[in-house]
Order: sequence, then structure tokens, then C-alpha cells
Amino acid sequence: MEHHFFMELALLEAKKSLKTGDVPIGAIVVENNEILAKAHNEVEKRKDPTAHAEILAIKKALRKRGEKFLNNCILYTTIEPCAMCAGAMVLTRLKKVVFGARDPKAGAGGSVLNITCNPSLNHRIQIIEGIMAEECSSLVKEFFKKLRAESGNKGK
Repeated sequence: MEHHFFMELALLEAKKSLKTGDVPIGAIVVENNEILAKAHNEVEKRKDPTAHAEILAIKKALRKRGEKFLNNCILYTTIEPCAMCAGAMVLTRLKKVVFGARDPKAGAGGSVLNITCNPSLNHRIQIIEGIMAEECSSLVKEFFKKLRAESGNKGK
């Protein structure tokens, strides 16, 4: 039940991305059931390809804790992390990552790559997937469906 609560909050955070035309992905960092940080994609808003929800949430949580690791923390994200985000998660030594929907094109939490649990790396993260998967997936699919429709209307 606790995973659903935090994933619902991550979905609310993801919807904030829609205001700036960003892919709707949200992330929450939690420690002992307390939210340390929330973020949503801001790639378009910041004109920064690294401004993914997970990276922004990790940075906020690190600042709040005043440390370089998030050992006992759980990161909730609506979509399976990409390679960049999964690498940052390993480097910050997150305890667990809970994600909603898999990303069959760029997922690095087990779909395409498995960075989060790679035995060659110095840290492995427990993965829990599929929490509110349909809701998380639908939000992204609808975003891209609308984007394609708008692009088609502009003659592109």
C-alpha cells in the first residue's frame, strides 16, 4: 500500500511536466516514509537533456541530507530509469527503486539494460516494478499521441 501512495504522488509530480511540454515523468525520494525530494522532467523547460525527474530529485535529496549518498532511501519514478538516471542511482547508492511502467526502448532497470543490478558495479539496487504501471504508461502514451497529432497538424 505504501508503494501506491508514493507512486500516486510521483504521478501528480509527472503531470506538472505537461505545463512545459516535457515528457510526463515524476520522481520522489523517500527515507523512512518521509519525502526528501520531488521532481518532474524539466528537459524542455531548462533546455537541458540531463534534467530528468530522477536526476533532479536525487540532487534535491542530496542537498537536503547534506551528504553524497542516499543509502537508506527509496526512489519512486513513474517510468523505468534510463541509463543516465540508473547510473546516478548506483552512484548515490540508493537502497531501492520503485517504478511504474517499463521502458522497452531505453529502460536501464532490467528492460534494455540492467545497470541498477549489474554485478560488475560497486553497488546494486533492489528494484520493484509495476506499481500503478497502467496509469504511468498511459500518461506517457497520451503525451506522445497528442504530440504526434499536433505535429501532424502543423504539416511536419
